[in-house]
Amino acid sequence: MPERPRTVATHCPYCALQCGTRLTRERAGVAVRPDADFPVNQGGLCQKGWTAPAVLTAADRLHHPLVRRGGRLRPTDWSGALDVIADGITRVRRSRGADAVAVFGGGGLTNEKAYLLGKFARLALGTSQIDYNGRFCMSAAAAAGGAAFGLDRGLPFPVTDLGAADVVLLAGSNPAETMPPLMRHLGAPDLVVLDPRRTATAERAALHLQPAPGTDLALALGLLHVAVTDGLLDRDYVAARTTGFTEAWQAAAGWWPERVERTTGVPAADQRAAVRMLADAERAYVLTGRGAEQHSKGTDTAAAFINLALALGLPGRVGSGYGCLTGQGNGQGGREHGQKADQLPGYRSIGDPAARAHVSSVWGVAPADLPGPGRSAYELLDALGTEDGPRALLVFGSNPVVSAPRAAHVADRLAALDLLVVADVVPSETAQLADVVLPVTQWAEEDGTTTNLEGRVLRRRRLQPPPGHARSDLEVLHGLATRLGQPGHRYPTTPKEVFEELRRASAGGGADYSGISYERLDAGEALHWPCPDEAHPGTPRLFLDGFAHPDGRARFAAVEHRDAAELPDARYPLIATTGRVLAQYQSGAQTRRVPELVAAAPEPFVEVHPDTARRAGLVEGALARISSARGTALARVRLVGTLRSDTVFLPFHFPGDGRANLLTGDALDPRSRMPEFKVSAVRLEPEVRA
Repeated sequence: MPERPRTVATHCPYCALQCGTRLTRERAGVAVRPDADFPVNQGGLCQKGWTAPAVLTAADRLHHPLVRRGGRLRPTDWSGALDVIADGITRVRRSRGADAVAVFGGGGLTNEKAYLLGKFARLALGTSQIDYNGRFCMSAAAAAGGAAFGLDRGLPFPVTDLGAADVVLLAGSNPAETMPPLMRHLGAPDLVVLDPRRTATAERAALHLQPAPGTDLALALGLLHVAVTDGLLDRDYVAARTTGFTEAWQAAAGWWPERVERTTGVPAADQRAAVRMLADAERAYVLTGRGAEQHSKGTDTAAAFINLALALGLPGRVGSGYGCLTGQGNGQGGREHGQKADQLPGYRSIGDPAARAHVSSVWGVAPADLPGPGRSAYELLDALGTEDGPRALLVFGSNPVVSAPRAAHVADRLAALDLLVVADVVPSETAQLADVVLPVTQWAEEDGTTTNLEGRVLRRRRLQPPPGHARSDLEVLHGLATRLGQPGHRYPTTPKEVFEELRRASAGGGADYSGISYERLDAGEALHWPCPDEAHPGTPRLFLDGFAHPDGRARFAAVEHRDAAELPDARYPLIATTGRVLAQYQSGAQTRRVPELVAAAPEPFVEVHPDTARRAGLVEGALARISSARGTALARVRLVGTLRSDTVFLPFHFPGDGRANLLTGDALDPRSRMPEFKVSAVRLEPEVRA
């Protein structure tokens, strides 16, 4: 008798909207349909969500552990693979110490995986050297939001609030392509879009401001200047709910609109119109995205947009506010539970003695047993294989060969390791360099939780078993930990058991999950953290009664504009900026294996203004060389008349010679350690092939 179709309610594996879906196992494979009752996507899905099940059966899906022998990756069994890893770790630690072993995690891991990975690194390995790819995504806005509000949550209000807004300012975000279902909530408000490109989102805007890449901070300072000098400052709000305005205003006072226009290219009249639209609206929001944040001054830029929101009295009010559009699927939860170099579960600082005491008591160790903070993501990758850096690296849920800045250099550093271990579902570009590759489960093959961009904790539900001999990351960590001498009970393999411990570890922290349980989630409760006990309804809207600083006030930040780390010159006269496209996602390791998505976006391309292309001797469809001081990428030319003539754009999803991150540099934000992805000085020329 044939097996009856089985349906589960779960969530899309891609972006931080975490759209609600229902999966059904059928003879032809897994069918997906949107969950009309989930308020974030309201029955909508993007092209990636509709085709997500195709990755479950990708032609090169990893089914068996692989170990490199004779220069080739060859199948082996789990016992053999884990023994090779444990022996390699033991040798490295014995000769060079605990910090010679490092861990690199991912913002797509479930909360349970992220939590156990941080615990594994600090206890089983004893290393301080752990960070994750979310450092490349959310770190600048997280640092700015934490400083301003005392707490960082991407959106401190539900997504659905945006639909009732009058005006929404989007600084460096293109949700029409990166988060299409979000546009269901942005159809009614007037949009003010700040972007060097005339994106699909900018096409829908009431007002499009087109600053030169790297000048967003100057523009934000100018918008604050307009708010003050045009009499639009909400003085009562500033006096009652904030501190630091005088110092912030002193920094912005010199950025009058005409000076901002000379620096950014944005007309003074448009600056005034943007601020007037926000100030006149009864309900208004300021939202930032990667375009404004992925800079060596990204934290200050995010802070400057927060300053604007505070000056207009938006944060902490029902119907208005400031937020950051988190990117990765579990980008919010991934940065809350301990896979950041400086963080412990519950969004606690690893340098805080009280935080160390609490978490160590949950883990059953002494506070002194916990290492201190380690290197940030790029600094960790840059140090690999060096005399003072890690000699072994374990990678979970990330593909830095494509996604990291200065990508060719990062690949060289990975090749210099004594041991590289990659846990993944497909042979990513990073896995292809590994000494050991471990096949792990995907979203439809596992239970767990994720946390979306609005701080809503969600249940991921298993539909079917994984193929071949793939195991969950939790089982991998358990197997390695026990081989390294740890007690097995310290590393549970069932997601619910891990989540129960996560609840205890997060209790009392900024991101308090202690009142959230699988039972409450499975009963259909909508639970946003903080949720400190099981009688608590969760907190969908933060800051209504006060901000999370001891005095309840938000902090303005006195920030000064500065140039990007690299400016165009005679050799490299153009600015390259990078980003995402609709049909691909992140490093493309998943989406490049979906035929429909490959058909929609099959190869690397570079957007170029027609005048710029003509000067470089390029035409539509030609193959171009885009070169920076770090290297050269190859991409097909697309002529875009709305693009700034000093700017070219490349998507970062493609491997090999098409990697946009062959161009990007290693300049880092001094506070968040965010790399400068959005500004690289480049030159453009035809690719001549024999």
